[in-house]
Amino acid sequence: MTRSQDRKGLKRAAFAAGAALTVVAAVAGSAPGAGAAPASPAGTPKLKLVAASKAVTADRYEGNSGVYLDLGTYVTVDNAPLELKVTRKSYKDPIVAQQILRNGSKVTTKTLPAGLVKDFSGLPDFLEVSIKNAAGVEVQKSKSNFCLNNASGRLRPDAPATSHYPESCSTNPFTLGSVWGVEKGWAANTSAFDYDRPVDLAAGEYTVKVGVAKKYRDLFGIPDDRPTIALTVREISDGGEGGAGGGGGAGLTAHGATTGGHGASHDMAGMEGMKGMEGMAGMGGGHHYGPRGADAPTPSALSHALEARGLAHHLGDGSGHTDGSRVAPALRSATKRPTGRAGVPANVPKPDLRSLPAWDIAVTDGEDGDVAGKDYLAFSANVWNAGPAPLVVDGFRKPGADLMDSYQYFYDAKGKQVGYAPAGTMEWDPRIGHEHWHFTDFASYRLLAADQKEIVKSGKEAFCLANTDAIDYTVKNANWHPYNTDLSTACGQQNSISVREVLDVGSGDTYTQYRPGQSFDITGLPNGTYYIQVIANPANRLQETDTKNNVSLRKVVLGGTDGARTVSVPPVDLINAP
Repeated sequence: MTRSQDRKGLKRAAFAAGAALTVVAAVAGSAPGAGAAPASPAGTPKLKLVAASKAVTADRYEGNSGVYLDLGTYVTVDNAPLELKVTRKSYKDPIVAQQILRNGSKVTTKTLPAGLVKDFSGLPDFLEVSIKNAAGVEVQKSKSNFCLNNASGRLRPDAPATSHYPESCSTNPFTLGSVWGVEKGWAANTSAFDYDRPVDLAAGEYTVKVGVAKKYRDLFGIPDDRPTIALTVREISDGGEGGAGGGGGAGLTAHGATTGGHGASHDMAGMEGMKGMEGMAGMGGGHHYGPRGADAPTPSALSHALEARGLAHHLGDGSGHTDGSRVAPALRSATKRPTGRAGVPANVPKPDLRSLPAWDIAVTDGEDGDVAGKDYLAFSANVWNAGPAPLVVDGFRKPGADLMDSYQYFYDAKGKQVGYAPAGTMEWDPRIGHEHWHFTDFASYRLLAADQKEIVKSGKEAFCLANTDAIDYTVKNANWHPYNTDLSTACGQQNSISVREVLDVGSGDTYTQYRPGQSFDITGLPNGTYYIQVIANPANRLQETDTKNNVSLRKVVLGGTDGARTVSVPPVDLINAP
């Protein structure tokens, strides 16, 4: 696939979160109607598709190509949790999905049909949606994916108070393992949208019928209920004036899934107006950016409905928007520098940092300080922690110093700190879109020639560590609810005297290298084969269980002429994620 991108000047609408989940209880508690599923055997979840509301409103903003729908449909789960384990042995192997059936202490597995699950973004073509206009003519017919970890809520007061399942489905193309689940007595939102392809509906009145595809009804014993929803689409002008259906204001415009990339779209669209996002709008143009281009602060790890690849205005659990997302406070570092002699017991668990192959690769003309006439090779890169221990790094600042001294901490199986070791420094980055403390020498990037000799080195090596992507939540000690996911708080303030940064087990940290000095300047480079090299822990400042898996390579083929360069990106085994 050849990609040459012009990413300037694209205007996209910001998204607003949809209806709260608490309304589901009233619907789910009603008497079962036609098509009600038979009683489930012990340990088997009982599923049902319901609609939270009989009517919803969606806003179409002036100049946009369509609307983003949250129809407020949910899959309710009762009798037992609905849990799926989704894995692949390597990038050469297909994805295998298994249903985990729990009945007391007894656990059994049921393998889903081969090829049913194609990536880690959810169950494909789960929902069938038909939209008819006021004249009864079908104007849209589509299918959409379902992420079990989507925004969810309880159906009744005796259901588990919290969900122990992860809060989103992984959309990184190089994900290795995921766990999807809905607790017993809970419901998960089924809305799913491709943010590159909004639904093209004119202002007016519509009737929407929603159902579950037959293959999933048969697989999970779901009754063939097809809720009908009255949909009003209203036009919103730049001045906020409402069109058909009522006045201005945000409708149910974006309580939906991402496409999966990370398997899907990593767009930073919709971030206009967010803290630290000034000047970052208009970055789309067909190229998908990671959850934080060049390390800009982003909201926390979100539910699938509001993931950072299709962001919303307001985030977090609270009045009117129980979307399952969190805005994490800053992590607390140790109260003082470690004392005594540094040392780490030989058998203490350590993190295992691994680099993934680069993706989202495109030729650009640079961003934020680009040089006219230059060509740059932009890409996304991720370093993740395979465990079995988290990477915990504290920085301590001497009064008036520009750098913090960093230390890596180690813990025994019971969580007691049993050692520490010096781990370089942290530095304050004052630039707009950064404005937090970076841990130095976490990763480095190089463009290699066909003989794998270095041609260009990226200037990016210092990072604010955060758990942006769930890479493998099936590894030992994986944390399904990582704490430090909000870059705007997790990496300290300018006046901080100490900072704690963590990369948890199973999670990875994605950066998009698109700015000059971070992306590769390929101006004048001959056409031909090159490799993007990603190196974790390049200076060996961090202690790991294994350093042999710290380097990854991604082959790219440059073509074209200066000012019109192209790049072709061959697949990595079964993974075609250019």
